[in-house]
Amino acid sequence: MAKRRGNPNWGKPEPIGPVVPTITSFEQVVKEYKLTPDQYVRSTRLREWARRNKNSKYIPESLLEAWGFEIESSL
Repeated sequence: MAKRRGNPNWGKPEPIGPVVPTITSFEQVVKEYKLTPDQYVRSTRLREWARRNKNSKYIPESLLEAWGFEIESSL
């Protein structure tokens, strides 16, 4: 008998498991610094972290605008 080639599961839907929410780097830092949303703009530690990571990590645009940061766009 000839060896079967290819993926035997081709065309079959993948099993759908539970959706696991992911936490962003920004959310991790906020949790680590124990900040509430009303403290974001006043936090110098968060602002410094955002300055270093503004072009590589997710940071809400409203915060970047409040701090006066410009974003380097790669588009």
